[in-house]
Amino acid sequence: MPASRRSMTIVRASQEAFDPQVCVVLGTQWGDEGKGKLVDILAQQYEIVARAQGGANAGHTIYDNDGNKYKLHLIPSGILNPDATCVIGNGVVVHLPGLFEEIKGLKARGIKVDGRLIISDRAHLLFELHKEIDGAREAELAGTGKQIGTTKRGIGPAYSSKAIRNGVRVGDLKDLDSFADKLRKLSLDGERRFKDFEYNVEDDIKMYKEIAGTVAPFVKDTVHLINEWAVSGRRILIEGANATMLDMDFGTYPFVTSSNPSIGGVLTGLGIAPNRLGAVIGVAKAYTTRVGAGPYPTELFGELAEELREIGAEYGTTTGRPRRIGWLDMVALKYATAINGLTHINITKLDVLSDLDEIKIGMAYIAPDGSRLPAFPSDLDLLEKCEVEYVTLPGWKEDISKVRSWEDMPEAAKKYCQFCEDALGVHCKWIGVGPGRDALVVKPNGL
Repeated sequence: MPASRRSMTIVRASQEAFDPQVCVVLGTQWGDEGKGKLVDILAQQYEIVARAQGGANAGHTIYDNDGNKYKLHLIPSGILNPDATCVIGNGVVVHLPGLFEEIKGLKARGIKVDGRLIISDRAHLLFELHKEIDGAREAELAGTGKQIGTTKRGIGPAYSSKAIRNGVRVGDLKDLDSFADKLRKLSLDGERRFKDFEYNVEDDIKMYKEIAGTVAPFVKDTVHLINEWAVSGRRILIEGANATMLDMDFGTYPFVTSSNPSIGGVLTGLGIAPNRLGAVIGVAKAYTTRVGAGPYPTELFGELAEELREIGAEYGTTTGRPRRIGWLDMVALKYATAINGLTHINITKLDVLSDLDEIKIGMAYIAPDGSRLPAFPSDLDLLEKCEVEYVTLPGWKEDISKVRSWEDMPEAAKKYCQFCEDALGVHCKWIGVGPGRDALVVKPNGL
């Protein structure tokens, strides 16, 4: 069967008994779960695909019907659906030069962007200034054991500017004189904070004045549009960036991102009401990965970690850094399920585990005094001292990358998925078995 027909079969299967007007797809772990693939598939049945938070630190890799790879950072994954309108919401921090490079790359490959991409006038701008501050901050922390391991894309400093109310928004480009004054004031932050800090604000002002006219057609009041679309019954798919365990409030703070990649960030990052949401899908790898520093209870080391890293191609889309590898952490996944009110789960990269004789899942954290923690803790010192209690499941020892139906899955692979579903109390509806758009199994018969 041609790839395009297989893809449409997946889309039709995904629609069975699943037809919410407004649907959210969120990461449940430490990012890189493969959210973009499900968004790309579901986008075929949605008119609007929106991003609510994060910035260019969130890399999404997706494939078209012919297996061509696309790496996106700011533009929603729905851009490959020619009928979808893509929205960058008010909660996103936008580096315009990077965004236009992304647009240029898509156009070069025949993807129409003009008239299909909308940027919120309320979204904050991320400048080279923020990147310089990000790098200076990480350098300052070098050797202290307090480095966050950021992507150095300026995300944290941009959100800091927003929080202390001296940020510059996309809508400010309408008045270039006022824009220039605001950026000059903002540039003083770096000069005051770091010795010998270098940033040529006038060069940035000149560049933004040159591109302001190009930006203008993309800029709209997305809060008004999203709510107007929701009221009129138009179908909206919301694509999360980063993941719950990197959330500013609920993640392993301070080893987190600088926004809220959980359900709360969706609401504030688009200005949509909670009662509009029809489904909230959590995406979880069949194992876990993490980039950067911070506690990671089920982390693996040695040959097994290397093997899974290579099989799963676990290198950052944004940074190229090798990802840390670990077993599936059910404590963290239950925590993310509760916080986000998940209605469905998408397990990804199940095929990566196919060579293993046995597979472990972390089921509980045991404190140094022998007590079992009731939930994911906020105390990182305690978390790092905990032992993990595992359950061991049998592997299936066969290639599942060509499997396309639940009935054809090996029994051990079915049991793995069912175990996760039973533990979470949420239907694991989609099972990823490879990188391609069609490499997806739809699991029937939820709880």
